[in-house]
Amino acid sequence: MFGRIVFVTGSSTGIGEAIALHFARLGDTVYATMRTPDKSGETLRAAAEVEELDLTLLALDVNDDHSVARAIGAAMERSGRIDVLVNNAGLGNLASVEGVSMEDVKAVFETNVFGPLRTIQAVLPAMRERRSGTIVNITSISGRLVSGGHGIYGSSKYALEAISEGLAIETRKYGLRIIIIEPGFISTPILDKAAKPLDPDDPYVETLSRMQGMYTHARENADPPSVVAEGIAAALDDPEPKLRYILGAGAKGTVLAREAASDELWIEQGAALTDEEQRAWGEKVFPRQE
Repeated sequence: MFGRIVFVTGSSTGIGEAIALHFARLGDTVYATMRTPDKSGETLRAAAEVEELDLTLLALDVNDDHSVARAIGAAMERSGRIDVLVNNAGLGNLASVEGVSMEDVKAVFETNVFGPLRTIQAVLPAMRERRSGTIVNITSISGRLVSGGHGIYGSSKYALEAISEGLAIETRKYGLRIIIIEPGFISTPILDKAAKPLDPDDPYVETLSRMQGMYTHARENADPPSVVAEGIAAALDDPEPKLRYILGAGAKGTVLAREAASDELWIEQGAALTDEEQRAWGEKVFPRQE
């Protein structure tokens, strides 16, 4: 199904950029939003011109009520409706629960939770009146499981998952569809931002360093953003619609490992700092079959 009106947040780079391009190339009308489209979005702007795509860049700061109202209003005025809202804008965080600043906690929740909530509330009245529309919330497998150093980031994704599930129940009678997209490691600038130097005196430096090591591995082996774009397109056309879609080569295995482990085993794994300890944990979760 093409010819949809698709509104995407956080489109300046990475996943959002890939989503905007993918749907525009499918023949949809796309509003790709970012904080400063006059300074960002060069790839989208060039592709739209060369490929003659129906793709418009709009200014949007998901942390600002008025900015959200203006951007949604502009899309509605031009196209008359929004068929698909994709909440992609997000902020990463690598820190211990003890050491993270309240300023950083507020910033993470402002972008990862309150931002999507603002756009959801802005599009819902018209979708509900039309009894048609889909809201796609991109969370993470960190919305299903948490590692050391991801307590704050994971809690923001858990919150968006809860909002999405509640919303799916509330809007079912109006014919709306809610989709949760849970990617694993995707090759985006957020991985590079996590590579900042750690404080050697931090009491949790070993745990945080191990997580940074995972980021380094992820940068070399992560799936491209196109995996998420294609996954969303497939979810929209799924003949057997689901609420949650796990995307990425390693994501399903990671979620499977969490589901197979007791809470105690998962904590043990999270506290394991050596390869040998990791292997020992893996054998407990997935014992060899004789």
